[in-house]
Amino acid sequence: MPGIFDNDTMDGEEEEEEEMEVDEDDVEPDIEICFGDDIPLGEGDDDEDEGDVLPVSSGDEEDDDNLQYEDIHPWEAPAPIPNHAPAAAPAPLLEVEEPIPNPQGRQHVEDALRQDIYVKQYPSQLAGKPTRQADGPFASYGTNMVNNPYAPFPSEREWLIARWAKLRGPSSTALDELLKLDGVAEDLHLSFKNSRELNKIIDDLPAGRPPFRCKEVIVGGEAFDLYYRDALECVKALYGDPNLAADLIFKPERHYTDADETMRMYHDMHTGKWWWDTQRNIEEDMKKKTDDSDDLAVREAGPPGTTIIPVIISSDKTRLTKFKGKSAYPVYMTLGNIPKGVRRKPSLQGQILLAYLPTSKLEHIPVAAARRRAVANLFHGCMERVLQSLQRAGEDGVQMTSGDGVVRHCHPIFAAHIGDYPEQVLVTGVKTGECACCTVPAKELGDHAATHPFRHLEAVLAALEVADPFARAQACKAVGIKPIQPGPYWQHLPYANPYKSITPDVLHQLHQGVIKHLVTWVKTAYSQAEIDARCRRLPRGHHVRVFTKGITSLYQLTGREHADIARILLGLVADMPLPDGMSSVRLVRAVRALLDFLYLAQYPVHTKDTLAHLTDALNRFHANKVIFIDLGIRTAWNIPKLHFLRHYVYLIERLGTTDNFNTEYTERLHIDLAKDAYEATNTKDEFPQMTRWLERREKIFRHGKYILWCLAGQPRTLTSHLVSEQPPDRVKMTKHPSKKSVHFDKLGTDYGAQFFIDALARFTVQHCEPTLTPAQIENKAADVVFPFASVPVYHKAKFWLGDPDHHHLASNEFDVIHATPSRRNKRGQPVDGQFDTAFINDGHGGYSGVAGYRVAQVRVIFTLPPRAASLFYTANQPPPRYLAYVEWFTAFTVPDPNHRMFKIKRVVRNDDRLASIIGLRSIRRSVYLFPVFGPIVNREWTSGNVLDRAGAFYVDSFSDRHAYHTIH
Repeated sequence: MPGIFDNDTMDGEEEEEEEMEVDEDDVEPDIEICFGDDIPLGEGDDDEDEGDVLPVSSGDEEDDDNLQYEDIHPWEAPAPIPNHAPAAAPAPLLEVEEPIPNPQGRQHVEDALRQDIYVKQYPSQLAGKPTRQADGPFASYGTNMVNNPYAPFPSEREWLIARWAKLRGPSSTALDELLKLDGVAEDLHLSFKNSRELNKIIDDLPAGRPPFRCKEVIVGGEAFDLYYRDALECVKALYGDPNLAADLIFKPERHYTDADETMRMYHDMHTGKWWWDTQRNIEEDMKKKTDDSDDLAVREAGPPGTTIIPVIISSDKTRLTKFKGKSAYPVYMTLGNIPKGVRRKPSLQGQILLAYLPTSKLEHIPVAAARRRAVANLFHGCMERVLQSLQRAGEDGVQMTSGDGVVRHCHPIFAAHIGDYPEQVLVTGVKTGECACCTVPAKELGDHAATHPFRHLEAVLAALEVADPFARAQACKAVGIKPIQPGPYWQHLPYANPYKSITPDVLHQLHQGVIKHLVTWVKTAYSQAEIDARCRRLPRGHHVRVFTKGITSLYQLTGREHADIARILLGLVADMPLPDGMSSVRLVRAVRALLDFLYLAQYPVHTKDTLAHLTDALNRFHANKVIFIDLGIRTAWNIPKLHFLRHYVYLIERLGTTDNFNTEYTERLHIDLAKDAYEATNTKDEFPQMTRWLERREKIFRHGKYILWCLAGQPRTLTSHLVSEQPPDRVKMTKHPSKKSVHFDKLGTDYGAQFFIDALARFTVQHCEPTLTPAQIENKAADVVFPFASVPVYHKAKFWLGDPDHHHLASNEFDVIHATPSRRNKRGQPVDGQFDTAFINDGHGGYSGVAGYRVAQVRVIFTLPPRAASLFYTANQPPPRYLAYVEWFTAFTVPDPNHRMFKIKRVVRNDDRLASIIGLRSIRRSVYLFPVFGPIVNREWTSGNVLDRAGAFYVDSFSDRHAYHTIH
């Protein structure tokens, strides 16, 4: 089978996988996997090139618009002449109409996520029970550093130079050349004269994580190297990291939105059902062991405590070079005790590199079936060796000390394996084209109505225990797995169930899976020239990428690029007709359903109701997917990734939300722990150098934490990383305006604020006399004369989207609204102006939903000159510091029943746009608008003028995850 070793991908790219079936000879003789002696990883010579160069983004805000737009004025073909008539009726082929969405119902579901949390503790004192108090943080770091926290570096300067050299500095050769310059080492008073001496100092630092070992693996007569760490020692290192101690979770909980415990919540792993159920199972087993003990003292004392440590494994092969073909197969470990908000931050080192597996495709084995089997056997044999120390520790428990010095009796239990689909197939032992979790036949993956149970673990384990090779192969075939020799790595891990440990994967299953398929189907269904023409004419927005060359010619897209396309896909197809007059209603509904599933699946907290919406979204897709068969695009739906979506609800309830397990984190770790490590070598015999480089890097990080702890006074209680730092102001502005003074005439010609003076006069009167009627305001405003003719102008404003009192539901903490006139860039090319549209609170808006909100286009962000305040405003009623001139759109009505977007138009009176000046704080966030293109987009429209020329717009709720939570 094309297993994990054939999936050589980068940055979330993945091989296409459809309904693949593999016909393997299940009784083909296995290639024996043998392990040799440990290979010492000695001091040796340091041949590595230890450059660690991090990408630095440009700080030029004026050129930000040039970073994500391929061309400013791209060429395109003329509009085609329509060769088909649009559908006469909106939905003549639908037998059942979908109900019109209820925004109020959705708002109720969203608001429930922000209710106070009612916590039900696990009803046992054994969970998380401390057994004793040991020494505090960094107790094992040594006493020789008491007087000098920087030791063995004699000064802070030398420590900072050493840290820079190892984390941000040049290569070893460049560092040597620098230190050889006359007077450099002497003037800096350095105790090391070259990189070799610096490495020796770092090597002598106390290690917080176990060293790497090397084991020789012999497969089919050829030897390969396995580089790994002891898994139990890695668990202890993560669990005992003082930097993580304040945030560790020690026992399961059930969270509810109400005191009656009717609406359960799921977010971090300890709120899922797995931890609660496993806690109960372990306590029952430990009680039985205690009761059956021959030692009276043991029976009287009872179980010493049962603190579960959920072990989360992730693995993925990655390329180290683009042209030389070198690759690495890293395996990472983290713990469910570490909150997801900490685990996903690489800077906090909540993950640890556990192993580099052999990357060979075993091409020396001539028979393809035997080679595939040997690849699987090699993977499981290596993983079993890496994780073998967890077997007894998981069953009997082991004393572990957390970073604050508290000792508990802990059970490290394999809980989850994170990987893409080929990795899931490899881990579970099923065949490619099958579901890694349930027993559905490969040819029935597309039958959404049928239900199939998860694979029966006891039956699988029984088949693996059969001694006779032929009978074992037949028994394994009967339960739907491959006869892995000597057995899968999870076979002897206590309380492990791999078929319920495969986690949802937003990157590969959604962005690089079903969304990738959906984009392909849409491109096949519609005119590709029309799709690209619409892409070019989408307005610019902070969260939305404008594909000025279209999307139909793109290939080898990353997960990020598919996410960018998902933001605009619904707007492209909302009113585009299908060929031959066929109704597009079912296609639009299918697109909307999958986008709903994509965004709902990424919620950082779920309830019973949000999971019901997730299920409804999947059901709506399956109810409308037949349109792709009618169009001849699909013939069947046997796609493993699409099928796996039906398991999301169960797995979220079991293990927590999807952001606990996203493979995007693995892709990020590849950069720090594989690619950067490789760049630090001389590219020859690289893995010994990579492991040595990583060990030194980890020592530098640990020493830095120790120094900070010492400088803080060696506190017993450490600081949590989950404390939300709310900015002092929700609106963040630059210190100085973009333009210190813009004349009123310029505001009209360059910014489009044609009625700025009139609007400012009305605002002034209304602010000073809020009880006046609109007619009275107009009469008084006509008499207002301003003694100034210009105002300071800002070209953008930032808005904090966070919610410090509740779960963070924002995908980006800050949103940006631009109000920038046209200009020329550094190359003399014209750059269109950008005047974003905003979601404005009229004073009655809530946290979510459109009630109490209006959409307006922001033309000018400004502040009044200081002297204006004293002339027109009293000290008791000062004006807002920042103001905005906006042009209004019509109020929200009801969403369209098919694409479920709100339709709005500009408010025009006597052929003039209705404009006002408002306080900038009235703006909640930006909002993205799709032009209503019609059957064929007007080729005179451009991305820069479409907001002025289009007659109507759809309000997009997919521009980012916060918008999806808010705009409905």
